[in-house]
Amino acid sequence: MNASIHHEATIPDSAAGLRIDQALAEMFPDYSRSRLQQWLKSEQILVDGRACKPRERVLGGELVVVRAEAGNDAAVEPQAIELDVLFEDAQILVLNKPAGLVVHPGAGNPDRTLQNALLHRHPHLEGIPRCGIVHRIDKDTSGLLVVALTLKAHKSLVDQLQDKSVGREYDALVAGTFTGGGTVEGAIGRHPRDRKRMAVVATGKPAITHYRVTERFSAHTLLRVHLETGRTHQIRVHMAYMQHPLVGDPVYGGRPRLPAGADEAIRQTLARFPRQALHAARLRLQHPDTNEEMSWDAPRPADFEALLDAMRAFEAERGQRNDR
Repeated sequence: MNASIHHEATIPDSAAGLRIDQALAEMFPDYSRSRLQQWLKSEQILVDGRACKPRERVLGGELVVVRAEAGNDAAVEPQAIELDVLFEDAQILVLNKPAGLVVHPGAGNPDRTLQNALLHRHPHLEGIPRCGIVHRIDKDTSGLLVVALTLKAHKSLVDQLQDKSVGREYDALVAGTFTGGGTVEGAIGRHPRDRKRMAVVATGKPAITHYRVTERFSAHTLLRVHLETGRTHQIRVHMAYMQHPLVGDPVYGGRPRLPAGADEAIRQTLARFPRQALHAARLRLQHPDTNEEMSWDAPRPADFEALLDAMRAFEAERGQRNDR
């Protein structure tokens, strides 16, 4: 039996000019855009009391009322994709997502996503918002995700994320050096000129990132990053905002920064690293059914470790040259 859904919210002024389906996707991230579009077309979403087409533009300030059935995203088909599952019971599933696996279908990635894999493993997830995926990590970020397998678990995990009791820690290799740890506070929203990017903007949603130094290199630093909030691209945006972008970040990273005396090997290693050097390494939460505090750790993947090994080897050789 599908779950009934009821939400009321006001479209923020910062969404002015967006298509209605785009604005709704930002307001209700628990649901895919395709599902929101279906609800608009079937008049299960009303904007200022009237039915709207997904392509209509919003002004900001409109009242949105959602009265819908959870139902299945018809466009999302079950697909047999192997998953690295670290824990699973009747309520939750915790997995280690590889870099390259998209979480939800979208433009350019219609299938072969985590959502397709979850529907194959647990068909009943079609009746749970976003097929139980309560938080996301980017396609090219690796690491830990928790999935709700029941509506009870979904509500519990969403509540925990909202009250910031879920612990999420990441390993991030960034350009530049740090004297110590710290905190970044900067509201994150859509870039004012490039809607595909996020940025620190006054009209964004509050975002807080804590970090501490794990390992130092001459021109880079390995950080352990703790998220207090969970905005889109939060770590990537905050590190770039501090002028310490993630190594390999194709959107926010800019040109690779090279250490002094860089040889061809380290130049090629940094230039060819194919993704942002970011890994969701630790996850902590309260079990939705037993209330037990649980945590999981996932080791950095092979490509990330190989990058660090190459940097360590360069630093060692650089130190030997300096000692001569």
